[in-house]
Amino acid sequence: MVMTKLYRKGVIGAFLDEYEKAISDLQQVTAKIADQELTIVVDPKTTDENCKSFQAILSHVVSSANGYATSIHNYKGLQIQRPAKTFHLTVKAYLKDLDNVFAYTESVFTQLQDADLEQHDDSLKIKAGWGQSYDIEQMMEHAIVHVLRHRRQIEKLMT
Repeated sequence: MVMTKLYRKGVIGAFLDEYEKAISDLQQVTAKIADQELTIVVDPKTTDENCKSFQAILSHVVSSANGYATSIHNYKGLQIQRPAKTFHLTVKAYLKDLDNVFAYTESVFTQLQDADLEQHDDSLKIKAGWGQSYDIEQMMEHAIVHVLRHRRQIEKLMT
């Protein structure tokens, strides 16, 4: 019997569906990494500390995802702190972190409406840590592609 996929409603639903799929795809790739491989330098040529090992990449992805969700959460004036970046020695811990960061993002979006996503006034956009300004829609597009880029990076490094 074929299972029918349930889609969330609206633009927010589409973002959450696609983000969940991107994270799930990253988890499937990550699950193939042995714990003892996490800390091995797999890209000795990079100067980016976030990309030298699977551990560094996964910690970066989780930390960034927490940052996106926190920035969106704080958009309406709240001031919660982004969770600290953590490094794990097991793949299982990263898989759990990815589940948790999706759940956190999903909970942030329960407080928003589709109409909250686009902002044309640059002074009202979210200022990202790297200097760019985004509305919520752009921040989520970036968040989704960020996961996809690092999933691809891990796949390439595994070959």
